[in-house]
Amino acid sequence: MTVPTPRRPILPGNQLFESLPGAAADPAKVAEVAHRTAELLVRGARSSEDAEVVARVVKLADDYGLDELADLWSDAPADSLPGSLWRLYVLRSWVHSSAEAVAREYATGREYAEVHAVVAGVADPPGPDEVRAMVDAVLRGVATGDFATTLDRAAAFARIVATGRAHLADDGHDQVRSASKLVEMADQLAVAARSERAGQLW
Repeated sequence: MTVPTPRRPILPGNQLFESLPGAAADPAKVAEVAHRTAELLVRGARSSEDAEVVARVVKLADDYGLDELADLWSDAPADSLPGSLWRLYVLRSWVHSSAEAVAREYATGREYAEVHAVVAGVADPPGPDEVRAMVDAVLRGVATGDFATTLDRAAAFARIVATGRAHLADDGHDQVRSASKLVEMADQLAVAARSERAGQLW
């Protein structure tokens, strides 16, 4: 079966950020900007105009953090480039806000998921600082490394923490449910990694 060539998003160029203030009124524009910013961050600049837009994206992230960009990506499908970045962003935000709990869950989970622990690559012992460093290293891979590997590492990390959370659950339903949500995120990231390797993640 022939796989159709994925359509690249329309390039909005310097109009990219002009659309942001009123973007909520135009879902099509939001989707276009979400895909374009994600493509530039992961694939890099391919022209001088791209380079200018990348510079503005980086400045936006430096000045305001990633929240502004993440808002654009939040409604994107899980099997898309912006949807994958949204999940990486959520993972990082959560780890930074709950590093001690995550480290405890990771330490427990890796006893039951040793293969995933090797992929995730958290230093031993996995204290809060080590867990934060690992997730930051994963996200640096968005710009500097192989994106499929970045997604695989994030998926392995989420799966280990989910395993640990399920084993440590002491309040029943809520923790088990949140562990299942983490497994769902891990699955989505793993699917995105496979799509990336097949050249089908857009």
